[in-house]
Amino acid sequence: MTAMQKLYLLVPLAPLAGAIIAGLFGKAIGRRATHTLTILGMVVCLAASFLVYRDVMGGNIFNGPVYTWLVSGNIRFEIGFLIDPLSATMMMVVSFVSLMVHIYTIGYMADDPGYQRFFSYISLFTFSMLMLVMSNNFLQLFFGWEAVGLVSYLLIGFWYTRPTAIYANLKAFLVNRVGDFGFLLGIALVLMYFGTLDYAAVFAGAGRLAGNSIELFPGVSWSLMTVICILLFIGAMGKSAQFPLHVWLPDSMEGPTPISALIHAATMVTAGIFMVARMSPLFELSETALSFVLIIGAITAFFMALIATVQYDIKRVVAYSTLSQLGYMTMALGASAYSAAIFHLFTHAFFKAVLFLGAGSVIIAMHHQQDMRKMGGLAKYMPITYMTVLIGALANAGLPPFAGFFSKETIVEALHHATVPGAGFAYALAVAGVFVGGFYSFRLVFYAFHGKERFADPHHPDVIAADAEAAAIAAAAAHDDHKHDKHENEHAHDHGHDSHAPHESPAVVWVPLVLLAIPSVCAGWFIGTFVYGNYFGSSITVHPAHTAMASMAQGFHGVIGMMTHALGTLPFWLAVAGAGTAWYLYIVRPELPAVLRRKWGVVVTILMEKYGLDRFNDWFFAGGARALGTGLWKGGDIAVIDNVMVNGSARLVGWVAGVVRRVQSGYIYHYAFAMIFGVLTLLTWALIR
Repeated sequence: MTAMQKLYLLVPLAPLAGAIIAGLFGKAIGRRATHTLTILGMVVCLAASFLVYRDVMGGNIFNGPVYTWLVSGNIRFEIGFLIDPLSATMMMVVSFVSLMVHIYTIGYMADDPGYQRFFSYISLFTFSMLMLVMSNNFLQLFFGWEAVGLVSYLLIGFWYTRPTAIYANLKAFLVNRVGDFGFLLGIALVLMYFGTLDYAAVFAGAGRLAGNSIELFPGVSWSLMTVICILLFIGAMGKSAQFPLHVWLPDSMEGPTPISALIHAATMVTAGIFMVARMSPLFELSETALSFVLIIGAITAFFMALIATVQYDIKRVVAYSTLSQLGYMTMALGASAYSAAIFHLFTHAFFKAVLFLGAGSVIIAMHHQQDMRKMGGLAKYMPITYMTVLIGALANAGLPPFAGFFSKETIVEALHHATVPGAGFAYALAVAGVFVGGFYSFRLVFYAFHGKERFADPHHPDVIAADAEAAAIAAAAAHDDHKHDKHENEHAHDHGHDSHAPHESPAVVWVPLVLLAIPSVCAGWFIGTFVYGNYFGSSITVHPAHTAMASMAQGFHGVIGMMTHALGTLPFWLAVAGAGTAWYLYIVRPELPAVLRRKWGVVVTILMEKYGLDRFNDWFFAGGARALGTGLWKGGDIAVIDNVMVNGSARLVGWVAGVVRRVQSGYIYHYAFAMIFGVLTLLTWALIR
């Protein structure tokens, strides 16, 4: 094994070692040693990732097994690494964001009794994601895929005494199982038709099987490649929270804020985007699959952004923003603009981590109050948090020269040039989504950081409305007897009227914010190399017929030229209009939003109900499962097993015993009569014969 191959192993094993030490020995070694060792593991991981990245950018690509796990016939199931520009970039992003989250956690979770357990979980989560992005075969991909799902279940339900957290992590786990079932079927088809799980072998043989068909139903023929790609994408719909499998992600805000940044910025939710980009040699052979990806992404991007405009929970605004941005990445994948999708994944990781961690800083300052109606005027109390969140909002809205502008503008332009069926529909929703994105991004900034200090005024209409809503929720859950400690209940009802003024978070919280805000500004400036400079090389395959990115490359004239050109485009002015609308509604006319909510009551209700999908799922799937379980219980367990098999057999034995008991009466004349009757029967039978 070469020195570089040992470095490959060090990248995932360093956080794994930290997770094992924190998980098994955290209580013994104490808090300081726990966070020191896990952060040290992440520093080693980031340093090794940087060295690997430099080596890959120098032209050295590795693709090979680490060890063989199982051999079945001619099929080898191996653990192996594919280290190329795509995986090296993901390794850098995952390790850097995870390190920032580890450092931030020291301040955010300082008073939590599960401190060591939390560090163990987030290190284990990082290990799982790294194994996923470094894999060179479907077996290891599936291992990492399921591992991030399992650890996310543990993290979302970290505060396990809260019923809402338990509901959220169960929901995330079950919804992801739906997507993973499709993903597993797709992998099974790959193994069935290709006879291997190795990426290189599958990609090399894809062209040969491109014309093959498969009958899912008798007489109905489907393209094999279309079926494989759609099944794989169903897995991505679960992990990357695409409509209609997106419903788990907003509820996952029940977990601590650091994991919101870790899961929703650079790791779990981007796994599906990475997977589709990695599988580009397969997806490029099925225009139907690309069209399916495109439409799903468009629906997610626009309609999830609309929900963000009516949310009051600061973390849920950012969560729905994540859903929308993931929709943009998915649209780029469907338009064969894989480099643009990964570039948006890259920039999004930084500015979304800033927004989540900035929201956490606000929550700390507001004594774990998350309702923006009880905030306002925080900019002067929290200047560092305010500036970093403002940078994140500018990048999220897609305004130049911030990182999100370059990646989002590229995606919208790619949709405009795309020829895949459904591209026109996707382009229209993407452009409309730019306005909505500008609006909800600056609604958060203006509502939380500007205007009247509502946290100091218990009689403010917004505070009264928030208290009434909280009281209604509390009344609905009054039957619950769980007791929560101070830190666990982030929705504590009395913190909104705390007499202590908010103040800036400690350095261990704001330093990661500043470090993440820097790439949120400048990461987009690398677009020339990243998107148009053959950065990914052979990592990504684009069919010659899909010319969107090639035609865009001809018109690219550098970062300054792109910003200058944007001044005359519709998306730029829509983003500005969205920000301006938020300024007018929440700064100039702060009384107007309440009026609009009353006038557009039906629309607001639909958005607040999240299009009724949660209610439908509770009624149809959860209710259907309960009804089926009740039917099997009453019809199967009680009626068949208890009444027929158990009690029925007992009744049968009792009946037989009752009959036999009548024969064994104890009277001599009964026995004499039976003997005479028996003799007569035998004689009659003999005479008849």
